[in-house]
Amino acid sequence: MHHPTPAGAAGGTPARWEEQRSFDQLGRPLHDLTFCVVDLETTGASAAQGSMITEIGAVKVRGGEVLGEFQTLVDPGGAIPPFITVLTGITDAMVVGAPRIETVLPGFLEFAHGCVLVAHNAPFDVGFLQHFAAQQQRPWPRFEVLDTARLARRLVTRDDAPNCKLSSLARLFSSSTTPNHRALDDARATVDVLHGLLGRLGSLGVQTLEELQTYTSKVTAAQRRKRHLAEPLPERPGVYLFRDSSERVLYVGTSTNLRRRVRSYFTASETRSRMGEMVRLAERVDAIVCATPLEAQVRELRLIGEHKPRYNRRSRHPERTHFVKLTREPWPRLSLVTKVLEDDADYLGPFGSKAVAEQCVTALHEAFPVRQCSQRLGREPRGTPCALAEMGRCLSPCDGSVDALTYGAVVRTLRDALTTRPDAVVDLFVRRMADLAELERFEDAGRQRDRLAGFVRAAARTQRLCSLTSCPEVVAARREDDGRWAVHVVRRGRLAAAGVIPAGADAHDWVAGLRASAETLDPALADAPGPVPAAYAEETEKVLRWLEQPGVRLVDVDGEWTCPVAGAGRSLSLVSVETVVGSGA
Repeated sequence: MHHPTPAGAAGGTPARWEEQRSFDQLGRPLHDLTFCVVDLETTGASAAQGSMITEIGAVKVRGGEVLGEFQTLVDPGGAIPPFITVLTGITDAMVVGAPRIETVLPGFLEFAHGCVLVAHNAPFDVGFLQHFAAQQQRPWPRFEVLDTARLARRLVTRDDAPNCKLSSLARLFSSSTTPNHRALDDARATVDVLHGLLGRLGSLGVQTLEELQTYTSKVTAAQRRKRHLAEPLPERPGVYLFRDSSERVLYVGTSTNLRRRVRSYFTASETRSRMGEMVRLAERVDAIVCATPLEAQVRELRLIGEHKPRYNRRSRHPERTHFVKLTREPWPRLSLVTKVLEDDADYLGPFGSKAVAEQCVTALHEAFPVRQCSQRLGREPRGTPCALAEMGRCLSPCDGSVDALTYGAVVRTLRDALTTRPDAVVDLFVRRMADLAELERFEDAGRQRDRLAGFVRAAARTQRLCSLTSCPEVVAARREDDGRWAVHVVRRGRLAAAGVIPAGADAHDWVAGLRASAETLDPALADAPGPVPAAYAEETEKVLRWLEQPGVRLVDVDGEWTCPVAGAGRSLSLVSVETVVGSGA
């Protein structure tokens, strides 16, 4: 697969799909974020049980600089319990004339707008604020919340401090403010604690909010020492490969930011035990920069299929597929095969599981009484009927019980069910499920539903794949929000080229160049029969999903890209959700 370097890749505007990458892959640097550190004083421990807020204090900080402070007493609307007064020093006289929470909350929410909320024991403070927002029927903003108490329990040992109370942590990090159970002073102390904790995280390689939120002390020192392996990688989209000392590929993945994603394996975010084992074995990380997300996804699939990395759990054996074949012979039959041959037969698949393929064959045999024996039959067979014939489940061509014209009509209906119109199979199984459900034989009905589901999904998948693989070439483009176009060249269902039209380039000339430099298919693949001649099914399905996105425009289509109007796709709704048939199980 070939792609030109996207515009802005080196020092210019970043590729659009990099701008739109998800936060869990991108990561937001902590020094760029604005935090609103908040503390409350209340009349009790639970807002749900009638406790009220008596004071709110908050400090807004970014990059170590204080941007503003918010402080107000709040009239709780009743007497403050004596022990609360002793603890906080807030008396009834102090809150007389203070605003009520109905007045204070909107002002605080405006102050905290756009910030990451921080509190020591955040469920308490944030829980109170959310309670009163709900009470006032005020929408609660989608704040991200950071709890310094929880974070401290992961970073601070007993050798550092006797516990993770705010007062203990303030002493540990030499806070300039001593906590005293007054909201603003406690918020100021929490700011110092936050900065102290972030300093410790920075030494562990945690530099983004996403890494901080998923930080765990379970990441070993050995893992952290290997974070230098991520440093040479570009902050660009693409595919990464972990290799061991023998150059074997251990794991393949994709990301919209290669350096940050790989660094997460060595710092805070990765807690899966098998990934920890993989990191311990890793000695090098290679990166392949890609122009578009689709190219990265396809490259990942191909590399996993090629190297079969032990730590990848999916897509390692794309070659292990099965097909249901309707043979071309005087008395056709259904056969389970592993390859598509150029024999003018009809195929259904591919199936990733032999069991599912067998289930599909069973469904078809129940709908169509074609022969199930595997022996070769001449045009005028002279055999004996089998048990299936005696049960009326086979037309029994082997003993001359059916003429070629009648048998051929059944085969044509079966071929239509495989390729264009599955109504005969769907109608039969829907009737059976309804009859069994009426008799309260729900388990039997469920088995019928599973057989129908296996067939419908396989037929819909085959028809979708064949619609694309029958086209020698499809060129499509999608305009991104920044005005540039991502372009893909697809040949026989295989991604042959990907790129992003550079700003100011002549689109027609650039697309022509992309097509000219695209991967040339092996003639054996280009002319091969079957649903997936030029690529494994999973790749073609990813290409199809991209082509079916809103906003995709077809630049050129060589061939006819069509799906049957009455195809299996319209029956998918019958098997996509549990029906009343399954409700009695």
